[in-house]
Amino acid sequence: MQHLDLKVIEQALTWCEKGETIWLCTVLETFGSSPRAPGSWLVATSRGEHIGSLSGGCVEDDFLERLKNGAFEKPITTTRYGDTSDSDAPGVALPCGGVLDVLVERLAPTAETREHLGVVLNALKGHEPLIRRVDISSGERVFLPGPPTGPRVERQSNTINMRVSPAHRLIIAGISPITTPCAAFAVTLGYEVIVCDPNEAACAGFNVPGARVETLLPSSYISPSTCHGATAVVALTHDPRIDDLAMMEAVRTSAFYIGVMGSLCTSTARAARLARSGGLSEAEIARIHMPIGLALGSKTPAEIALAVMADIVRVQHGKTLDEL
Repeated sequence: MQHLDLKVIEQALTWCEKGETIWLCTVLETFGSSPRAPGSWLVATSRGEHIGSLSGGCVEDDFLERLKNGAFEKPITTTRYGDTSDSDAPGVALPCGGVLDVLVERLAPTAETREHLGVVLNALKGHEPLIRRVDISSGERVFLPGPPTGPRVERQSNTINMRVSPAHRLIIAGISPITTPCAAFAVTLGYEVIVCDPNEAACAGFNVPGARVETLLPSSYISPSTCHGATAVVALTHDPRIDDLAMMEAVRTSAFYIGVMGSLCTSTARAARLARSGGLSEAEIARIHMPIGLALGSKTPAEIALAVMADIVRVQHGKTLDEL
């Protein structure tokens, strides 16, 4: 499964290389319920070909129709959907009742555009996140160093900062009853999912569409080269031979989330073991979420997996437990 952001930018670059003018649309802000989050992309041509999405379909249909009729010829346009109180807004009501603002960039098929899209594509594929800053008054576009997590879009007066980072990755250490629902949830959320386990039979029997399986000890896979700043690492086996070694390697990476299953008692014992046998510092141990997941009262494997992924998404979006 390829992350949708990659598909959008790759297609945009392909059209541009063929000499096509393209329109790159970005969801800037949402109010109330909305099908797509800020930062979501859609790219289209004047013929109506498109990839990506801004909503459940109604916004796309209106945008493409207006595009065919000659709208959005300015280099930069912002438009609002779902606001029935604004007489200048498109007369489209979102099914969820929400409102969303969209940035529309008209990009001519120039060398500058190809270079710009290439930088975006490299950021999505690589380990270095960027801030793509667009001045909506002048149309100037620049790149700045950016964090791997946090808000996808931030507006500052006439400038819009859009975070571009590698597709979120989840590395699951070990196959257990919780691994399957956890991997399935993560794939649905758009994560690149890698499951590692040294047991060949367990790997052969693991089947979650979109997840990749590596038949090896997780600790031999986890490294700074496989764990960028948009990576989460979780250990789900209750086997310290797998879980502890995975944690020892994970804290040496820039992963934004590291967690391992176990009760409070088990977690306390593991922390002491990691300090004693693994040589981990207090700061390294403090990076590990143990017990893992939100305290939802989970009992079944699916409920535990839900708690794990909910906590990962919480950290991904920079939310503290007090904000829930």
